[in-house]
Amino acid sequence: MIDFMSKKYWYFALSLLIIIPGVISLIMFGLKLSVDFTGGTLLEYQFTQPIEQTKLQNVLTQDNVNVSSIVYSDNNTYLIRTKSIPESKIAEVKNLLSQDFGQVNEISVENVGPVIGAETTRNAVIAILIASIAIILYLALSFRKVPKPASSWRFGITAVGALLHDVLLLIGVFSILGHFLGVEVDVLFVTALLTIIGFSVHDTIVVFDRIRENLPKHLSSPFVVVANISVTQTLGRSLNTSLTVLLTLLALYLFGGETIKWFIVALIVGIISGTYSSIFNATALLSLWEEKLGH
Repeated sequence: MIDFMSKKYWYFALSLLIIIPGVISLIMFGLKLSVDFTGGTLLEYQFTQPIEQTKLQNVLTQDNVNVSSIVYSDNNTYLIRTKSIPESKIAEVKNLLSQDFGQVNEISVENVGPVIGAETTRNAVIAILIASIAIILYLALSFRKVPKPASSWRFGITAVGALLHDVLLLIGVFSILGHFLGVEVDVLFVTALLTIIGFSVHDTIVVFDRIRENLPKHLSSPFVVVANISVTQTLGRSLNTSLTVLLTLLALYLFGGETIKWFIVALIVGIISGTYSSIFNATALLSLWEEKLGH
């Protein structure tokens, strides 16, 4: 048995140290939202020959098109995200690109209004809130037979506490990336966020389930001892699971293409944070809570 819980305040301090810069960035700069949230125009063009992305950016900028991002997919195809532009301007953009780069095939043009953007933001927040409430209820129900004075509700609430740690960390990191590198938050980011919530809770449940199994075996032992035994027993499994996922994500980052690059980065940050918070923060919070109640 390794005495992990004796250093729980160090775990909390490390989490605060990592989260605070992101929170400050959120307060000062916010998130750099893509057209999925703010509204704008998505233009997808295919060119007959390879072109330089920087040159494409320069041509559009010279034509007073407010470009948010340009992403290369394949087959000389580019997805251009801009602030909202009228249909007449879209036709002008295509003609201008044809003059500079030869024949241009317009694959798709999509206008995303600010109303849709606001709805997407609202739905993302609602999804996270519903997921958090469902997790508390699920864990409270699943752990209802834990020996007293331990409470199944405390298992659920501390699991969501660790989950919020991961959400805050990921959003803070992308606020910093958005300010310094111009990285935008889009619908894929929300997908990554919800994926991380699921992964984090899954990892937390592995540890909590072992605590539930060990509590009846160590009724005379303090809760913190049972927590240490459980974390020690599950540590190898948690680290191995996370490592295999990270190796897969690293391969996707290197070979998956530009369109999913920041989606993969969000998953990598979230997996690392989720593994840490599940092993240490969630169990440490639960142990502290039980300790204060005199278990």
